[in-house]
Amino acid sequence: MDKKKRVPRTGWVYNKVKEPESVSDHMYRMAVMSLTITDPTVDKDRCIKLALVHDMAESIVGDIAPSDNVSKEEKHRREKVSKTQKGNLFFMGGEYEFQSSSEARLVKQFDLLEMILQAHEYEELEGTPGRLQEFFDSTAGRFQHQDVLQLISSLDEERGHHMAEEESKNEAQRGGSEKLNTPPRDS
Repeated sequence: MDKKKRVPRTGWVYNKVKEPESVSDHMYRMAVMSLTITDPTVDKDRCIKLALVHDMAESIVGDIAPSDNVSKEEKHRREKVSKTQKGNLFFMGGEYEFQSSSEARLVKQFDLLEMILQAHEYEELEGTPGRLQEFFDSTAGRFQHQDVLQLISSLDEERGHHMAEEESKNEAQRGGSEKLNTPPRDS
């Protein structure tokens, strides 16, 4: 498991994010998200455990991103081999992988939420609102749980505000440069 602290999330590396989060960082924040569940029908402890083990195989097979063009079947095969090698540590991996419980489906939504929350944070740190839009686009229509939808709504509102501010700033700069380049009118 110590390797997970040093395995950077591939999507961020491919997008040239400086100092990208590790797989452990990602799993930890998902576990913390699991602590915030207000739905009494959800087993919060099970969600925390699923969040902490869902990417364990990546310490062996690496963080395979969609842009790596590895089929879902091949990714599952590689992870299954690594899970077999590591035994009981991966007992919940199948539940998450096959989305066979309501907790696994909720934790998958946390997986996606954590990704776009991190994308937003990187955009803010870089001062580049909208640069990582592909991550947001990849989650469209994939959220159903009320707790997650509330968080998505807040994130969308904040992100929209930041993008509008950036656009307004860009328009002001373009307007200012146009005035500088406009020859004076003859009277």
